[in-house]
Amino acid sequence: MLKLRLLNAVAPAYFFMATAATFVLHFCYFIPTIFPSPDTSLRGSTALHTVVFLFLMFNALGNYIMTIKYPAESANETVIPVCSPHCSDKVDAHYLLNGRHFCKLCKKVILKRDHHCFFTGNCIGNKNMRYFIMFCIYTSCTCLYSLVLGVAFLTVEYSISFENPLTFLTLLPLSTGYFFMGTVSGLQLFLVLMLYVWLGIGLVCAGFCCQQVLLVARGQTWCQMQRGELVENHNPWRNNLKDVFGTRWILGIILPVQTVEITHSFKDRSHISNVKLLYSA
Repeated sequence: MLKLRLLNAVAPAYFFMATAATFVLHFCYFIPTIFPSPDTSLRGSTALHTVVFLFLMFNALGNYIMTIKYPAESANETVIPVCSPHCSDKVDAHYLLNGRHFCKLCKKVILKRDHHCFFTGNCIGNKNMRYFIMFCIYTSCTCLYSLVLGVAFLTVEYSISFENPLTFLTLLPLSTGYFFMGTVSGLQLFLVLMLYVWLGIGLVCAGFCCQQVLLVARGQTWCQMQRGELVENHNPWRNNLKDVFGTRWILGIILPVQTVEITHSFKDRSHISNVKLLYSA
């Protein structure tokens, strides 16, 4: 549990540091180097790249904030349940009833809990799933877009050709070796490290987002899948997606705004009085 709490504090700090580094590299190195000439023909390209980057960054940070602003806990359930010694749940949460969990890290009862996101420091559930999915999408796009600009920067600034795929694969070990030999500066090594960070985060967020969309379409959560529970969902997949993304889903794709009205089903309200009851699998 101590490791989980430490990760819960380190992950958001890592996210903000990577975001700040991406912002500085883009405006202080990438744009001035890739588009150095003040010619009129290049001003449009410079403005286009700047607008695209700011749009992706704005939506990534906006949905990140919305994920935290609209947590998935139940405000009516304030009693902290005690876990049974025979509880078979994971170490970070106790399963109660009807998709409700008590998260040990958040210390709150979570409605329709999917998982605990360490980068946001809270649980993902019925209220903030849409913002979390859009956060993953825009974070992936921002990282992959920064990766492309970073490769273009290395090509223009240091005449490195990436036609051979082995060039990128060997870039980090060679840069590390040259750094200890004194032929590569710390800034150059940091830029190479950021290329791999962008690639890793971009691919992980893209894959995780695809998984979450599939679970939402099936009307299932990650916790239910890990517990081996088969959900009998008679709603079509379009209705399941509408429940998460709302009717104004197009607006939610463009801007980090609230598109789903937060309501609690009768089933969730009817079990508020049973918060002290534990489910033993």
